[in-house]
Amino acid sequence: MEKEKELCKFESDVNQVLDLVINSLYSNREIFLRELISNAADASDKLRFLALSDENLYEGEEDSKIEIDSSEKLKTITIRDYGIGMNRDEVVKNLGTIARSGTKDFFNNLSKEQKGGSDLVGQFGVGFYAAFIVASEVVVTSRKAGDKESEGVRWSSEGKGSFTVEKVKKKKRGTEIILYLKDDAKEFSDLYSLRSIVKRYSDHISVPIYMPKAGGATGFEVVNQATAMWRKNKREIKKEEYIEFYKNFSGDIEEPMKWIHTKAEGKLEYTSLLYIPSSPPFDMWDRNAKLGVKLYVKRVLIMEDTEDLLPRYLRFVRGIVDTDDIPLNVSRELLQKNKNLDLIKGASVKKVLSALETLSKKGSDEYIKFWKLFGNVLKEGIIEDSALKDRIAALLRFTSSTDAEMTSLEGYIERMKEDQKFIYYLTGESLDSMRNSPYLELFKEKNIEVLLMHEPIDEWVVGHLPEFSSKQLKSISQSESISEELGVDKAKNEKADEPTPKIFQKIKDNLGEHVTDVVVSRRLTDSLVCLVNPEDQMSANLQRVLQAAGQNVPKSKRVLEINVSHPLFTIIEAEQDLDSIKDWSNFLYEQSLISEGGKISDPGQYISSLNKLMINGFSS
Repeated sequence: MEKEKELCKFESDVNQVLDLVINSLYSNREIFLRELISNAADASDKLRFLALSDENLYEGEEDSKIEIDSSEKLKTITIRDYGIGMNRDEVVKNLGTIARSGTKDFFNNLSKEQKGGSDLVGQFGVGFYAAFIVASEVVVTSRKAGDKESEGVRWSSEGKGSFTVEKVKKKKRGTEIILYLKDDAKEFSDLYSLRSIVKRYSDHISVPIYMPKAGGATGFEVVNQATAMWRKNKREIKKEEYIEFYKNFSGDIEEPMKWIHTKAEGKLEYTSLLYIPSSPPFDMWDRNAKLGVKLYVKRVLIMEDTEDLLPRYLRFVRGIVDTDDIPLNVSRELLQKNKNLDLIKGASVKKVLSALETLSKKGSDEYIKFWKLFGNVLKEGIIEDSALKDRIAALLRFTSSTDAEMTSLEGYIERMKEDQKFIYYLTGESLDSMRNSPYLELFKEKNIEVLLMHEPIDEWVVGHLPEFSSKQLKSISQSESISEELGVDKAKNEKADEPTPKIFQKIKDNLGEHVTDVVVSRRLTDSLVCLVNPEDQMSANLQRVLQAAGQNVPKSKRVLEINVSHPLFTIIEAEQDLDSIKDWSNFLYEQSLISEGGKISDPGQYISSLNKLMINGFSS
């Protein structure tokens, strides 16, 4: 047969990823074998699923297996599977492109993480390239199940910027990978070492792994348990087995934070093994990313990227669900409407929430660690899952204005004053600026706790959570009745019960397009000014969040509150020059924007007005 050999180059950024994988990313070199075995097992699972509707894909040999062999003389390792295989286009796509979810995300994450560990590799879909850590050259020969023998393809590369692709004959379906080991990695060609690595990392791969028999005997033997571990009795599984199983199927080098192993019996029977990771996946904020729970039916992988097993607000969970109570030959479309799947999903969600509830009660430190990693994802459940909103709300944690520790809504209520009616909160972009916010001044004086919500999603959370445990949530930046609720006497400020200062009307006229009114503040104790939203109006912070997301938000007018007891107000009130009053008006408005974390439209104009006011003040 005529061979067509083509030289291809990796993408420029792929070259960089290869360099990182080979030289920086792995601290534990033996992980390469786990990654390649995992890929081989996935290929076998995919064949089993596709063969449900087309048995011809088996080509007369239904048994799936993985074979691992080596040659100390040639310094090679060979991994074979008889799974779905790949055609030429798939080989180029899968082996010539790294991190399909985006190499840009890969590098963005690397800038935030330590580059000396292997914890990133499994998360980025670059596990195959771990082969280059031990290999100077990698040769992949593959044929897709169902294709003719003449349609095999061979891919080879030294991991230095290019690869070759050529047509070859391949009798059996599946993929064979040959690693030509580097001089400093030749110890991996020892069969005893390979066998121990397989036992350590891939013992519970459901596909049998065959290796040459020990002691020089002829033939191959199975070296892994080759069982679906999740179907075993929980009492028979050691902690170490749970951890290694998780690492194997998730690609995560770190141990999981917690796992939930459930075997449901009765009318609907299924097994689930769900893990809460101890580090977030790199694509956690990608709404289109694959979810981490796989569906097996009678141990056959059916789906691995679906919201039919867990909702998106639990997308950080990894694991499997296996059931015998769904027909194997059901189409994906019908599967999505299957009532049993809905029941499994509902039960799985409650199991995860129960585990989080237990975690939150066992020790605050462990739960706070979880919260800092996944809390903003869990908050989405308040918006998406009205049926379980109360349970999710009890798991929320927020920064407190009076306590260094994060607090729950339940904890806040326990500390409320006897006559306090509301759960008070403040939203903003920066926690540091919020701690010094003028809105907090009266609350600090009254020693009343305020929840500081500084994440963008918090605006939507409070919009969908009007109350908790019969206590209404109330923003301290929107309510015009705050001072009355806190029992502030109108005569508290020495000028508060006097007629409204005449200059207020002049300030209002100057700021006509920005404010609805200018009033005396009874909430400010130290600051000069602040802006207050009417209660039925979108908060200023939500407007900023929407604008940052590129949405066109109508400009809203707010109420300007002035602390008439502030020393600077005496100077402003005595001003007679109209131009100076205009400068003071702009200064008050823009200062209030800055103090709440907002941005002024014309910083140059603000500085110019401030300079003029300072010059006039010093010269008078």
